[in-house]
Amino acid sequence: MRRGAHQYVVARPLYSEESFAEDHEMVYRHHKTMLDHIKQYFTCDAKRAKNAALSLLPVIAWMKIYRIKEWLLSDIVSGISTGLVAVLQGLAYCLLASLPPWYGLFSAFFPVVLYFFLGTSRHISVGPFPVLCLMIGSVVTRLVPDEGPPYNITGFHGLTRDEQRVLVASSVSFLAGIMQLAMGILQVGFVVMYLSDTLVSGFTTAAAVHILVSQLKFVLGLTVPGLSGPLALIYTLEIIFNQITSTNVCDVVISLTIMVVVFAVKELNDRFKSKLPVPIPIEVIMTVIACGVSYAFDFKTRYGIDVVGYIPKGYEPPMAPNLHIIQETAVEAFPMAIVGFAVAFSVAKVYSVKHDYTIDGNQELIAFGASNIFGATFKSFAASTALSRSAVQESTGGKTQVAGLISAIIVMIVTLAIGFLLEPLPKSVLGAVVIVNLKGMLMQFRDVPYLWRRDKPDCVVWLGTCIAAILLGLDLGLAAGLGVELLSVVLRAQFPRCSVLANIKGTDIYKDRKDYVDIYEPEGVKIFRIPSPIFFANIEFFRRKLVEAVGFNPLRVLRKRNKALRQIRKLLKKGDLQWTSKGFLNTSCGPIKESEDESNMEELDRPTDFKDLPTRIDWSAELPANIIVPRVNVHSLVLDFSAVSFLDISALKGLQTILKELIRVEVEVYIVACDSYILEKLHGCCFFDEEVQSSMFFLTLHDAMLHVHERHPGSTEKISDFDKIITTVTVHQPGGNLRSRDRHAPYTETKF
Repeated sequence: MRRGAHQYVVARPLYSEESFAEDHEMVYRHHKTMLDHIKQYFTCDAKRAKNAALSLLPVIAWMKIYRIKEWLLSDIVSGISTGLVAVLQGLAYCLLASLPPWYGLFSAFFPVVLYFFLGTSRHISVGPFPVLCLMIGSVVTRLVPDEGPPYNITGFHGLTRDEQRVLVASSVSFLAGIMQLAMGILQVGFVVMYLSDTLVSGFTTAAAVHILVSQLKFVLGLTVPGLSGPLALIYTLEIIFNQITSTNVCDVVISLTIMVVVFAVKELNDRFKSKLPVPIPIEVIMTVIACGVSYAFDFKTRYGIDVVGYIPKGYEPPMAPNLHIIQETAVEAFPMAIVGFAVAFSVAKVYSVKHDYTIDGNQELIAFGASNIFGATFKSFAASTALSRSAVQESTGGKTQVAGLISAIIVMIVTLAIGFLLEPLPKSVLGAVVIVNLKGMLMQFRDVPYLWRRDKPDCVVWLGTCIAAILLGLDLGLAAGLGVELLSVVLRAQFPRCSVLANIKGTDIYKDRKDYVDIYEPEGVKIFRIPSPIFFANIEFFRRKLVEAVGFNPLRVLRKRNKALRQIRKLLKKGDLQWTSKGFLNTSCGPIKESEDESNMEELDRPTDFKDLPTRIDWSAELPANIIVPRVNVHSLVLDFSAVSFLDISALKGLQTILKELIRVEVEVYIVACDSYILEKLHGCCFFDEEVQSSMFFLTLHDAMLHVHERHPGSTEKISDFDKIITTVTVHQPGGNLRSRDRHAPYTETKF
């Protein structure tokens, strides 16, 4: 690099892969086999046992660095604020699961306690999550519908409808926890990576629509049976519109008042969050006011509104899951496990980046799995994290999960001592609180125009997931969205944007020739780039695009040439064609018809053979006897493999066939910037033979182009008005001798 100038000059030998390997010794690396990995996984020593214990109980690591004087007060304030919100959301979200409201308090307590010891995130608030509650509610209403007999389940006998529903919710939560725990132990936390941000955004938006519709019956004071399955949302809306004349005006007024006030204060919290020491807990305040007004004016008796009702004190004894229910709900439990973990991990990742600490996806799976198993035995339902609750815990100064533990203590106090104060609370208040908290998820509809302008395939994934989840239900919608997402990935890899490159004059840079004006394309040379792995699904697409780039079909040209040779041999044998010092001489008096012999078609695909002819045929010149063969104007083809990450066996066979066809029509093929892993695989799969040789691989695109110009200097002699690259190279000659060539010689230099 020259001082003070933004340019550099490099003088080095011209390298093919073979010559580079000769000049530079590689470090031998032992590649572990599957057996080596298994042995390492099951090997145990004192250090590994200690690390395993610390990773299994992350609380030990962060408790060692806990700053009591600096963090404890913040955690206490945050825990109290989060606990009050958790109580309200536990009651409200429990309605989504079609369970008695007080069971939501169980879900805001038991999973939090175990996550305190096992979780790696210090800021998320564990507990009920509305999307997960809605998915549980769809299973509950399927097995125990509002109208009609329940599903024929062993263990339902002698239980009330609410007890049956609690048994279903706890059993499916137990199964989801088992799945999460198993995935964590098997170290498969990476599966959540298949749920892209676009897919999760579309899915949660659809879930918000489902939640909104499910809460309309509480806001309007209607009796609407819980439905599940495809088009359940449409049928629910139909029932609501049919009953719209039976709307309870008192419920509507209460709901609208709550929604307006809570929404307005939340906007103020967002606008003045830098000035407020803690956000105003408006939901809690409005809930307390609504409880007091409902009790004072006896809303239940006077206006017939539905209230929370009796809340028993204390906790219920543990209960074993029902195996029959587990068998019936296995399909629904898996998406619950995935969605619950994916949402929690996404939120945890945001806060870990913000506060500069690491989280472990596999340990999070273990933590949520164990928390859900523990909670399900005490009749709680599956837990994840609610975005708004986690935001409260973090924004009020929470530093660690001590804040989460204190919030669980607040929930416990309400459950054991003061739960009766919430008995007159109208359910319409809870419905209104749920609807207001949907703002963030519903506002994701604004992503659609942005995605359409920036990335249409991602927009299709968003819309496909959202529409499928709205119409088919959340479980089938998630599966459909995942299918659309994987299909979009496959299509992008199957139909990549291939391009023909050209040299940017005066540089060693090569770009798409369609994008730049000041370019240089050597005559008879094509540079083709495929920005994708090559595999069984796109090898034919690769071949088709390559044929378009070079301008001819090599197999068709090869067959035409072999047919021409067959015809020349016949004419020579008959005496209609003779070889003279001036070339072939046509001695026939009449016109020579083209041979229609189609026998031995396999021979037409073989390399051209001139051994029994008096001379080698020059295919670029005029052929004797009016024989016509398509001209090939390309003498060198360079394939840029810099973006090719892998090739499968089908691609190897297809690539070898394409290369042989090109070589047989006298086109020199060079492959550049090939990954060492691919080269190793090519050698291991016996890719190379007498025609396809390893010498065609070059280190960089510029190395290959310099080599091409060295072999075909005539392709640049006609071009003299282009800027040149000042490059000193050492050219490897075919005989093995090396010669240094000064690239400053005018006109004869190989520069471009």
